Order: sequence, then structure tokens, then C-alpha cells
Amino acid sequence: MSDWRQHLTRRNVGLGVVALWLLSGFYMIPADEQAVETVFGAVTSDRVLPGFHYNAPWPAGSVHRLKVRQLQRVVVGGEIVDNVVGQTDPLLSQFLSGDQNIIDVRAVVQYSIATPRDYLFEIVDPGPAVRNAVEAELGRQIASRTVDEILTTEKVAIQEVVRQRAQDLLDRHQLGVVISTVNIENVSAPPEAADAFRDVASARADSARIVNEAEGYSNDILPRARGEGQQMLLSSEAYKDRIVNEALGDTARFTALAREHRRNPGVTRSRLYLETMEEILPRLKKTIVDDQSDLDLTIVRRKPEDTGALESIGGQR
Repeated sequence: MSDWRQHLTRRNVGLGVVALWLLSGFYMIPADEQAVETVFGAVTSDRVLPGFHYNAPWPAGSVHRLKVRQLQRVVVGGEIVDNVVGQTDPLLSQFLSGDQNIIDVRAVVQYSIATPRDYLFEIVDPGPAVRNAVEAELGRQIASRTVDEILTTEKVAIQEVVRQRAQDLLDRHQLGVVISTVNIENVSAPPEAADAFRDVASARADSARIVNEAEGYSNDILPRARGEGQQMLLSSEAYKDRIVNEALGDTARFTALAREHRRNPGVTRSRLYLETMEEILPRLKKTIVDDQSDLDLTIVRRKPEDTGALESIGGQR
């Protein structure tokens, strides 16, 4: 009886151990991770999403967890800390531009896991592969542009082209990573030519400033000149119209008077005389007498120094 109980106890213990071993196959994947399941070294599930899962217990099965949302970083051109302490090889950051100028370039590359299976089993360390792919494409893009373009307008374009083409290269080799950003942190001339580059940049800035000032002056003067010219043109047109209209009016009036004079010369001459006197007399100094006055108005003449007054000369009767 005692042996039977011992045998039963050992069997229960064995069953408990087996049960615990089987239960150890349950596992939990957090929200920021994914996993790859293998059984006897063969991949049975190449992408296990977050949640509660089961796989064959160890040592038959294994679960490889990966933080797929975590950004990883590599630097092309030497780390900043290494540059500060002088431990970086200067040749790592030197590139040759399309116009045969040497420039120092440092770029920071951020990447993450795209395909967990490829990331685990296609390469031991994807970091150097990402760095080499970006460095090769960066050198190709810099070699196709002038140093002025690289230092000024083409930096953003270079970053995007390098990211796309380096990603294509990594995809062809199935490394299981995706490049998030390529950020060119520094583009500068080598220390030996830094002063010359600064002089060129300063001259270019002065040239741009002078051109902008000239364009500003031109934009101020030309509209004003056009406005004054248009004003003079309109004034001359108005003067011409006024003179022509006055001439036409005088012509029409003279033609009408000539017609009336042919019909009735005496009346016309009297009317013209009266109209002329109406126009002249208001501007003259006048002496008015009646028929019973002793003042004899015999001469009326204009003073030489007074263009607007007449002097009456007369005597007593």
C-alpha cells in the first residue's frame, strides 16, 4: 500500500511538472512590441502582434521579442562627441562635391524595425548596414551638385532623395528595417578653407543685399515716374481738348457774326460795339457828366504807367 501511494505521488508530481511546462508556453506581448515564434529553430509565426499568445514551451519553442516602435540611430560622418574630443577620422565626414570642392557633412539617420523576421535572421547588426547605405547614397547626391547648392538650397532635397534610395537598397537586401529620417546636421567647409568659404558667403550676401536695395529703389522710382508721366499725358490731353474746343467755339461765333453782318451790317456793328464796350468799360476809371455840365471831355487817353486806367482831359466851357 505504501509503494502504491509513493507511485501515485510521483505520477502526480510528474503530471504537475508537465502541466507547468505546458503552461509556460503562454506569454504576453506589450503594445510597443512584436515577436517572432520558432519551434526547433524553424519560424512558425513571423509577426506576433501585441496580446496574449501561446507557443511551444522552451526548449522546443522560443519567442523573440522586438521593440518595433523604438527608433534607433546611426551617424554618418562621425559622432558629435568624437568630433569634440578629436577622436574621429576627418576623412569620415569629407565628401567631394560636383564642382570638385571638399566639404564636411554629418548626417543623423533614424530607423526602426519593419519586418521582425528579416531583422532577426537576415543580418547580425543592421546599424552598420544602414550607415553604409546612407553614406553611399549621400556621397552620390553630393557629387551631383555644386558646393553652393549643397550649402544653400539643396539640403532638404538631398535628405529626402538619400532616404528614399537608401531605403530601396535596404529593401533589396531584405534587412527588415525602415528609415524614418535622414537629417543633415552639419555642412561646412574643411578648416583649411573655412575662411575662404566665409568670404565667399559674405560676398554673396552683400551681392544679394545690393541687388535687393537696387530692386527696391527701382520699384519705388518706376511707379512714381510712370504716374507722373501719365499725369502729364492726361494734362496735355486736357489742354489740347480745351484749346481745340475754344478754337472751335471762336470759329463758330465768328461764322455766325459774319452771317448776321451780311444780313444787317448796321445792327451787327452796333451790337458788336456795345458788347465790346460792356467788356472794356468795367475795367476803366470813368467820369460821367450830363448835358448841362460845364466839363468838356475832349481827350481820353491811357497813362503809360497805368494799364488799367484812363485819364480824362477836359476844360471848362
